[in-house]
Amino acid sequence: MSVFADGLDAAVQKAFTRPAPKSAPAQMRYLVKQLKSTKAVAQMLRISQRTVERYVKDQIKKPRPDLAARLEREVKKRWQPQIRAKARHKAATTDGIVIDTRARIGYTAPIGTTDEARLRHLTVALPPRYAARLFNAQEQGATEQQLQQITAEALKEMYFQDNGRRAGQLEEVRFTDIEHLEFDL
Repeated sequence: MSVFADGLDAAVQKAFTRPAPKSAPAQMRYLVKQLKSTKAVAQMLRISQRTVERYVKDQIKKPRPDLAARLEREVKKRWQPQIRAKARHKAATTDGIVIDTRARIGYTAPIGTTDEARLRHLTVALPPRYAARLFNAQEQGATEQQLQQITAEALKEMYFQDNGRRAGQLEEVRFTDIEHLEFDL
């Protein structure tokens, strides 16, 4: 489970103007329409082409739990691409992104400071440049560790350094033991 990538996707999905199809047959019809063939959908979902055809014709209505999860994930990944792109662009250029997290956060600083990592609950508005970095990294297939590093840099600048107004000698922020992470546009 990738906490950061899933969190970014969930934030973008809040911008959807219509709900995605809920029933398995409707989801299957949507995927067949998007991929233009039942064979392509069958290969993507790792099921037989005949099974896909039976879902499309409403002969099967309730999938196994693992297939239901794959089906829902693939539909949401393709649902309303223009709305998704518009929401990402708006966050990356004008609005920024809000992060709400509960994690162990500490920092590396000169001797004599209270840099011990401790559990903190933070809600911080990040500027558009960090939203752009996060979305670009996600699109380029960044690892969970890379997305976590970008988020730690953003928290360092916006929370600890208050956008350059304090703690100028702060070196590195440690962002670990994540209990909760949510992004909002």
